[in-house]
Amino acid sequence: MKKPRTTRRDFISAIGAAGIAAPLGVDAAVNWTGKLRIVQGPMVGVVTDESALVWARVGGEYDVKLEVIDDSGVARFGPTTRSFAQEDFCVKLAAPRLQADTRYQYRIFIDGEEDGYLKDQLPCYLKTAPAVPRKFSAAFGSCAKFQDDPVQEIWKGVEAVDPDLFLWAGDNVYIDSLHESVMADCYRRQRDVLTARTLLRNTPQLAVWDDHDFCLNDQDRRNPAKETALKVFENYWANPAYGEKNNPGTYFRYHYAGVDFFFIDVRYYRDPNDAPDDGSKTMLGERQLEWLKEGLTKSDAAFKILVSGSGWSQSKGPDGEAWSSHMSERNDLFDFIVREAISGVVLISGDTHVGEFNCIPWSENGGYDFYEMVSSPLAQKTEKGDWIARRPEIRLRQVYSRSTNFGLLSFDMEADDPTLTLTLHDATGMRIFWRPVTLRASDLVNGKATWRDQIDKLSLARHESWLAGGPYYIPKVED
Repeated sequence: MKKPRTTRRDFISAIGAAGIAAPLGVDAAVNWTGKLRIVQGPMVGVVTDESALVWARVGGEYDVKLEVIDDSGVARFGPTTRSFAQEDFCVKLAAPRLQADTRYQYRIFIDGEEDGYLKDQLPCYLKTAPAVPRKFSAAFGSCAKFQDDPVQEIWKGVEAVDPDLFLWAGDNVYIDSLHESVMADCYRRQRDVLTARTLLRNTPQLAVWDDHDFCLNDQDRRNPAKETALKVFENYWANPAYGEKNNPGTYFRYHYAGVDFFFIDVRYYRDPNDAPDDGSKTMLGERQLEWLKEGLTKSDAAFKILVSGSGWSQSKGPDGEAWSSHMSERNDLFDFIVREAISGVVLISGDTHVGEFNCIPWSENGGYDFYEMVSSPLAQKTEKGDWIARRPEIRLRQVYSRSTNFGLLSFDMEADDPTLTLTLHDATGMRIFWRPVTLRASDLVNGKATWRDQIDKLSLARHESWLAGGPYYIPKVED
């Protein structure tokens, strides 16, 4: 039987039914598919010792899958994932089962074809996590404002130190809108930053949010678009989890090479900063706080890193955009750590638009000293205001406001007494003028006071002047 001929009218009707405008002079014999391509990405997300996720955004609804190739040239595919319009055509592609501490080349296939653009570029690689404690490094930062800095030279500096992980500590994009289209567009622009592409494609990225990626400046649980903001956040990151069942959010726990990272959501359940701090005021919400305490109790990692978008110190004051406005809950968490004899807790945060290294001396309360490193901004103007006059519990280093910056956590988990060295770096990747701080696991146990061993001479002189009732700002002291 002769096959009926497809007419021009049939073709125009078909594409019209699919919601596609027919071009003038359309010819049914022409292939109108075009190149199948990745529009944004790829970006490596969470990796474990036997698995990996790769994020990408493709140009329509397709079947997408990840191919990994080992050093011997053996190629294998992960499961097929369908891209959907309601997820903005974002996909998180799972690899097949992998070997620990191993590098793989990877490629992305769309409807069975390799991406039409990336195949002519440099290969993409991912590396799985070690199965045992190892030496490794994790870079982190916050406040990447594309609107102020679309070039973002900082990513070349991060590449130069070659971290094993990159941790986004909030304000990863500046949405400042309640409209879903604006939320998605902000993520797309940030993923298109040319200087960031190599890092995103080859280094695992994990993220938690703060106010600007939660939609609005200084926003809290009253945000009317928080569910939409969370949906878009989930579309654009490949984290291991997003809160818990029946308790949404951006919080999750992640283990890498002997270290536990606790990413906490300081926005979704946050009471207003100016609400009375009467003991019921919460930053995390009841369930997330329980989750964090339970996770810390069960962790046997030598270091437990708490990643918060909001700063941990008291420096912003009782109504400030930080844990300083939620001191009862913060102090309750710290007292819990003491009571349960939970060792190894170290704090990192962002938001302030300057680099900081502070200490909350809980050794005075029977525990140990909580060290906090703040890295900000990744991409925008630094803060030139009153930071010298702001007083955290203890400032171990003077604020760094000369340039954009990122923090680096360097772990030696193979040592008999594991160590963590913290440094701050500028956009070239060079370590800035701070003297590095190295913490031993044995320093972070109840009954140990170590902050005087870590503070520089200038910061100590200013701290002691302030305690004695004198001025906080005093002439520079040679260190």
